[in-house]
Amino acid sequence: MERPRRGLPRWGLARVHGRSMAPLLAPGDRLLVSYRRAVRPGTVVVARLADGTVAVKRAVERRTTVSGAPGWWLLSEDPDAGVDSRHRGPVPDGDVIAVTVARIWPRPRRL
Repeated sequence: MERPRRGLPRWGLARVHGRSMAPLLAPGDRLLVSYRRAVRPGTVVVARLADGTVAVKRAVERRTTVSGAPGWWLLSEDPDAGVDSRHRGPVPDGDVIAVTVARIWPRPRRL
């Protein structure tokens, strides 16, 4: 288990673009995220992919990146939509930006 990150703001907001996380999330959904929570398998995270895109994905399992660094295998909820680790490989720990806590708009609920 990765240790929580210190020195970062505690909370933030994210907005979903695209349909890769359907049916869990839809375009336009607003999310409450934590910059300090540890990532665990099954959590939904905000991450920077290898091409620089910031995306919302599900952290599935720990993997090693091509450079040998520890990282996460991230997947879309809809395998036919969007780009994820099946296309770009594992995402290094430092590129997993935040852990989602809840959808706050339009239908609030914990994730």
